[in-house]
Amino acid sequence: MSWEDNVRKVVPYVPGEQPTNKNIIKLNTNECPYPPAPKVRELINDMKYEDFRLYPDPEAKSLVNVLSGYYGVPSDQVFVGVGSDDVISMAFLTLFNSDKPILFPDITYSFYDVWADLYRIPYKQIPVDDEFKIHKEDYYGENGGIIFPNPNAPTGVLEDLDFVEDIIKHNQDVVVIVDEAYIDFGGKSALPLIDKYDNVLVVQTFSKSRAMAGMRIGYAFGSKKLIKYLQDAKFSFNSYTMNRPSLALGTAAVEDDKYFKDTCGKIIATRERVKKELTELGFEFPDSKSNFIFAKHKEKSGQEIFDALKSNNIFVRHWNSPRIAEYLRISIGTDAEMDAMLEFLRGYLK
Repeated sequence: MSWEDNVRKVVPYVPGEQPTNKNIIKLNTNECPYPPAPKVRELINDMKYEDFRLYPDPEAKSLVNVLSGYYGVPSDQVFVGVGSDDVISMAFLTLFNSDKPILFPDITYSFYDVWADLYRIPYKQIPVDDEFKIHKEDYYGENGGIIFPNPNAPTGVLEDLDFVEDIIKHNQDVVVIVDEAYIDFGGKSALPLIDKYDNVLVVQTFSKSRAMAGMRIGYAFGSKKLIKYLQDAKFSFNSYTMNRPSLALGTAAVEDDKYFKDTCGKIIATRERVKKELTELGFEFPDSKSNFIFAKHKEKSGQEIFDALKSNNIFVRHWNSPRIAEYLRISIGTDAEMDAMLEFLRGYLK
């Protein structure tokens, strides 16, 4: 008998590379290419550093209230955490406790199976089709809960709201989590469905469209009962999950709505332009409604292109995994960054 026999072992999630060299074009982790809202910068300059000696508000009321007002949802139906990863992890721990397997796509956010393994939750990965689309009928069977991103990651494929609601309608005896990390780039949120179904959790983040990945702010909406279960688990885990700067700066970001919408508009416009130019270069990809494009080339392998880009200080994401080894996930950067990548590819692929 060894102490290691009692260790909870898990294969960890591997995030996108964060190179220390700043002289690169970084298109590998879906960060926003633009800075946070001007109100965030103004508040940083005015923050009282001496207040950092004090604990933050455990209920995160300032952030909860501004999200409540912005989205038109009662404050007791809002949950916040340290990035959407923290929110979803807490949801797995709290809401997925059946002996039946939870269901999620086989090509999706690669943290889902890590959390399931960590918390000893049985799970089944449902294959998407050759166009990376989910078949809703695959989620009609008995299960212990469902989670899927919309738009999906890493594919960028968006399902419409009727499709999402159909899955929920067929699973009203379990919790259904809709992970909307990329919803602001062209999708319609499932938020209205929390008023129709008390078993739905809609999760969003500040990391992408609000340009605050470094602040680690995530949030979720659900029925009052569902959110209370999450709060009870959260306060049994850590009373002070959100720090003072995140609460204050997150609140400021939501208040600067025009900047938020302008930033999303710029990213969408760049994405649509780059889609056309990648097609001209011989790339194929599912239509993306996110801040990235999941593309493969008709002739060159994904690994070859990934290596060539990286050797020229252009970082994209590549998984050497079944079904997607030929694909690259290319985050949408500034127009100048995307032009530099496209210029390199034109020379490399000719």
